Amino acid sequence: MPRQLTPGRLGRAALRSRFGRSGGLSLPGRPGVRPRLRMTAAMCTTMSALAATSMVSVPSDPEPFSAAPCALTRTDAHHSEGLDTWNAAYPRPARSLDAVMVFLSFPDSHPLTTPAELAADHFPATSRFFRQASYGKFTLRPHPLRHWIRMPRPSTEYAIERDWTVAHRAAYLRDALAVTDRHVDYARYDVVYFVADPDAPGVDSDATKVVNLDRPMRADGADIHRVVTVFENHPPDRLVLAHETGHVFDLPDLYHRPVDGKGDWDTHVGDWDLMGSQFALAPDLFAWHKWKLGWLEPRQVRCVQAGPVRLTLEPLAAGPGTPVTGAAGAPSFGLGRGTKLAVVRTGADTALAFEVRGRAGNDTAACRQGVLVYRVNADTRSGRGPVEVVDAHPHTEACGEDSVYPPLADAPVGLGESFTVPGTSVRVEVEGRTASGAWTVKISTR
Repeated sequence: MPRQLTPGRLGRAALRSRFGRSGGLSLPGRPGVRPRLRMTAAMCTTMSALAATSMVSVPSDPEPFSAAPCALTRTDAHHSEGLDTWNAAYPRPARSLDAVMVFLSFPDSHPLTTPAELAADHFPATSRFFRQASYGKFTLRPHPLRHWIRMPRPSTEYAIERDWTVAHRAAYLRDALAVTDRHVDYARYDVVYFVADPDAPGVDSDATKVVNLDRPMRADGADIHRVVTVFENHPPDRLVLAHETGHVFDLPDLYHRPVDGKGDWDTHVGDWDLMGSQFALAPDLFAWHKWKLGWLEPRQVRCVQAGPVRLTLEPLAAGPGTPVTGAAGAPSFGLGRGTKLAVVRTGADTALAFEVRGRAGNDTAACRQGVLVYRVNADTRSGRGPVEVVDAHPHTEACGEDSVYPPLADAPVGLGESFTVPGTSVRVEVEGRTASGAWTVKISTR
């Protein structure tokens, strides 16, 4: 994760780190008798694969997912936002998944922290984020080792950095798997985290990412397609592991990386999704992502094909038992199973999405509440802007001391407001709120 200063912006937002990862991991969780490591030949093919690409192509056997008329078709774009089928190369977080945390030390440094301390940096916060985001449908179960495992070479020899060379990255993964295999039964886990000693001299905290393998490494009878390589400081960036794990589930980077590395990284989505920034005030995943991951039921998505249409939208974070402030200002627990997402199809690969964001669940620190509007493009790859929040208040900004990008902090359409999406005839009017805390909305398409 690059630690960048944003020129011309004061406050804590100027000190936020920005990150970009790409990844995904599919490990069969098959507990049982542990076979011997078969790695030599596999490593040869893996290293050649690394030299060829760090991206995983779309598999030939996608799993059917959604037949809704507004469900964009998944394309060859890396981490495509299309969701008509599930990419079978990734584990689907619609059940409990097991993650192993392996702690790597080096001959040139004595760890100043313990594995237990580093595990506590990320858990239970990461599991809690996904439990809330999924409305309890997904549980990420961490299995941290209790001891350090020493790598065979000094940390400086791996030349760890954000834009890692293929050769150095391959050497790191090869050595890590070789020294850890007798300690870990990799066939038991769906997600693998390699956590490096944060105080080793060659460890760059800007380098945390998911490494994709076009041809998997193989250990314990399991194919390891992706590894989350963690090089975070202690304590780490907030929710950084949740972001990386999002890539494991085929979610894209939503930030904008400036060509020269200077300037704002959060111009696409601001505070409104964890895959944009781990420091977001409202980091809950977009409703589109929850639909993609299987956390929203088909009946919770409304495809608006002709307007005007009046509908009631529940706040995104509201699940069964989640307190949400109702129209009268009192907490309500009556939400959780109604409509969460409205979609207007705008092209073969594009759509407009509408959802209500409020201060609940993962979004308790949200700067503003209201109906958030964003564009989705299924044919735009990760890191190139597959999702863009539409600013309903383009001439103002908010929460300048806390927001990662204040111009988008007040993007939602507020109560009593109406907004026409620029470049379209689509108009949204926020007409009112129910006693339970849902929002009544009218969407016109012409």
